[in-house]
Amino acid sequence: MKRRTFLASSLAATASGMLPRVASAQSLESVTLQIDGAAVPFYAPLYVAQEKGLFAKNGLELRIVYAAAADILRNVAAGNVQFGFPNGDAVIAGKANGLPVKVVHTTYQRGIGATLFKTTSGIKTFEDLKGKTVAVTSLGSPNYLQLQVGLKQAGVKLEDVNVEVIATGAIVQALQADKVDAIVFSELRRYNLEADGVKVGMISSNDFLPSFGNVVVTGERYLQSKPKAVKGFNTALSEALQWIIDGHVDEALTIAIEKHAQTWKGQEDLLKRAFTESFIPSIWQSPLTKEKGLGAGDLAAWQKNIDILAEYKVVERGFKADDLVVQPADIKG
Repeated sequence: MKRRTFLASSLAATASGMLPRVASAQSLESVTLQIDGAAVPFYAPLYVAQEKGLFAKNGLELRIVYAAAADILRNVAAGNVQFGFPNGDAVIAGKANGLPVKVVHTTYQRGIGATLFKTTSGIKTFEDLKGKTVAVTSLGSPNYLQLQVGLKQAGVKLEDVNVEVIATGAIVQALQADKVDAIVFSELRRYNLEADGVKVGMISSNDFLPSFGNVVVTGERYLQSKPKAVKGFNTALSEALQWIIDGHVDEALTIAIEKHAQTWKGQEDLLKRAFTESFIPSIWQSPLTKEKGLGAGDLAAWQKNIDILAEYKVVERGFKADDLVVQPADIKG
């Protein structure tokens, strides 16, 4: 880390009441984090931890890059990068395919997939999707699986629904323009729709298909050889999460938008709703995190997720959740 950047981060932390005591720049472990997708404000905890010197305080010099989830898993497994932040379903698929990876911080305590529809559509349950047009981003995506499972549990055949594939960048607009009756996508997009005056109904996929959004992964070899670095990464991330939870949403969004996701400027109000109504109460936190700390993994929920993915042949074989998920408290740094 350049000295000027390091000092700026430390000063920012001091001004905000966060007082990290850091190792010298020469002693920092250089690590790379690959994040799923592109820079968005929803990754604010990672940006906060970086900009406020929390990674440095915990012995790490962090570089952030972006990639697709499948690529992240391969790079982490091969040791090309030390940490990844992909979707939980992709991690399960990678592990099922033999990739030596571990989840070391279950950052998102639940999945954020959801079926969204206008309240004027008359849709309230999956049974109401009979004869309707429903969009997913691809037939190999987690949202298509969520649609299949939801319909099956409601006793509705897939052929009773008109399924359309619409690209990620256009799927929300398709619902807004009434080109489809419902979309299976991210619950966070309801805030965009509501900001445009659209009244939205929602069925959370996590209610019938326990899953996980973004989680921290590392390679099995790296975890064995560098437990202190993994512990430090988790500690920095959890400290940033707790800081945001404790009333610093506005400042976190400012950091995320000004430093990393400038194209979101002007959308602070809807982002604040997403943080205060979704991320803080139920995505980052759960009854388990209240007991065991942020990032703790619910092994029973992970196991159910794995078993359902195997049942629907999304992965070729199931496996034991504790072969994949490590509790942050169990990592000895």
